[in-house]
Amino acid sequence: MEISDVQIYLMNEEKLKAYATVIIDGAFLIRDLKVIQGTNGLFVAMPAKKMKDGSYRDIAHPLNQDTRQYFEKKVLEAYEAKVASGDQSNPDQQSDQ
Repeated sequence: MEISDVQIYLMNEEKLKAYATVIIDGAFLIRDLKVIQGTNGLFVAMPAKKMKDGSYRDIAHPLNQDTRQYFEKKVLEAYEAKVASGDQSNPDQQSDQ
């Protein structure tokens, strides 16, 4: 499995720094990953759905720590590159990228 593209959509909020869209092997897309500023630095939250009891449940997530670290590394690298470039624009999201 290879992450073939990461698109970053910067947010102007205190904790939520960006949304990310990840494309795997040029064939599978996952939207709404979040780059969040936590107490120990930036981390990536997987897309989640709010449950009836108010809790959240991940919709898609890595099944092991190595894959989670791979996702986080790729998304945070793309986030840092976007911030460093000074590009505050966000490309239009297409429904079938």
